[in-house]
Amino acid sequence: MPDLRILDQLIKPAARVPLTIERGRASVKLVESQMPNSCVTIAGLPADALVVKADKFQAPDTIFCGTKGECKRADYVIIANTGAKKRILFIEMKKTKGSREDIIKQLSGSRCFVDYCQQIGKVFWKETNFLDDYQYRFVSFGHTGIPKKRTQIERTAEINDSPEKMMKVAWPNRQEFNHLVGR
Repeated sequence: MPDLRILDQLIKPAARVPLTIERGRASVKLVESQMPNSCVTIAGLPADALVVKADKFQAPDTIFCGTKGECKRADYVIIANTGAKKRILFIEMKKTKGSREDIIKQLSGSRCFVDYCQQIGKVFWKETNFLDDYQYRFVSFGHTGIPKKRTQIERTAEINDSPEKMMKVAWPNRQEFNHLVGR
């Protein structure tokens, strides 16, 4: 069974963000949960991409102490298969800047959420290769409530494949999916 179909069966509709199709192109508007005027649009998504509100996953603070940030999660996870690329994009949004350490913890926590989903697919759906071919990308959007400035992009590495190497985008308004996931 295809990975996206398993995720479609696994993740409740209330935890998803629907895509919008305009002129044959899929896009999604991401809104920061506590700040409704803080938003980013991502265009150029595959039509079957799955966008998950990762912060809907209840914090495991009833079990874990949280002293290392293990109870934190980023805002969104986008899982997409373009045919040529299989990517999982982790997104943290901040109305202002946010601390680097806190953002890394949130992105890392969302990776743990995806790892958990992956194990569920392998164990309960009996799909031994579930999500194995997907590459991770990490992005932090800052100053999302202030669209009046020109977008600024900061990369600490060529490929944003870990929370520590996240791509930082300040004053985003509309971003292209392929630009965020890179190679």
